[in-house]
Amino acid sequence: MTDDAKPLSYKDAGVDIDAGDRLVDRIKPMVKSTRRPGADGTIGGFGGAFDLKATGLKDPVLVSGTDGVGTKLKVAIQTGKLDTVGIDLVAMCVNDVLAQGAEPLFFLDYFATGRLDVDSAASVVSGIAEGCRQAGCALIGGETAEMPGMYADGEFDLAGFVVGAVERDQMLPRMSEMAAGDVLIGLESSGPHSNGYSLIRRVVERSGLSFAAPSPFGDGLLGESLLAPTTIYVEAVKPVLGDILGLAHITGGGLTDNVPRMLPDGLSAQFDFGAWERPAVFQWLQETGGIEEAEMRRAFNCGIGLVLCVKPDAVMDVLTKLEPAGIPAHVIGQLTKT
Repeated sequence: MTDDAKPLSYKDAGVDIDAGDRLVDRIKPMVKSTRRPGADGTIGGFGGAFDLKATGLKDPVLVSGTDGVGTKLKVAIQTGKLDTVGIDLVAMCVNDVLAQGAEPLFFLDYFATGRLDVDSAASVVSGIAEGCRQAGCALIGGETAEMPGMYADGEFDLAGFVVGAVERDQMLPRMSEMAAGDVLIGLESSGPHSNGYSLIRRVVERSGLSFAAPSPFGDGLLGESLLAPTTIYVEAVKPVLGDILGLAHITGGGLTDNVPRMLPDGLSAQFDFGAWERPAVFQWLQETGGIEEAEMRRAFNCGIGLVLCVKPDAVMDVLTKLEPAGIPAHVIGQLTKT
């Protein structure tokens, strides 16, 4: 029988259904570890179910978000360290719905690759499960897409989807209550989080260093230092949600572009950029890449991953309530009339 006459299978075309089944078996315990009230099902069905009544919310508004981790994936793939980009994926989504005052309830992921490597995919999902545990949301489903010819060998892409909920009368921002003189509190980031990595990779290229070189700004290797996972702020901020007027998740666009998204017309943010110490990674990026300060402030979070707006008389109480989470917080500015 000639090759042209040989019966073809899906596996011959590059899609291994058995590998997909093995992955599902590997990740079932990870998924189970993220269960929370409202999500008690098992993975493997056609859809993920969530019982909203089990949350105890009386007049809930659903808040959804979707995101990825950008070209930070390239760093993870090149270093072979795949167990933290899943945390990044969850963080980028849950921090966004948190900015509306919502508690993240459940999460779904999309993993796409040319040829499914079960070990690599399981490592990524382990990070997703860890992120969900940190955020208190359930991983209730997802999709693993094996698409030969779409991705180079060893490469993959990720997307995440989260749904949260908030009582209608507690939604953020509360723009009508904001006024000049209100205070901005910044919570520190773990580093670049998941933004600016196209520029970061260019800086690494200019430096002449490989990701396997010792990190010039931290412990371990350069690639590992650049993969510090995005901070998940959900548990830290829960105790102060009733005390704040607005939240801004500092992603692409930095402080200068993201904080205005929570402000009403007529008010703007005035920052004290000397109020906190930038992580060493940002100094290295700026010096090595010759990056201008204005570009730094738009491309990166520069050490502040989340900004809270509060009334002046609430500042000390909010800072005290934030302390148990162990994420340093600083007064970084105030609102002024435009």
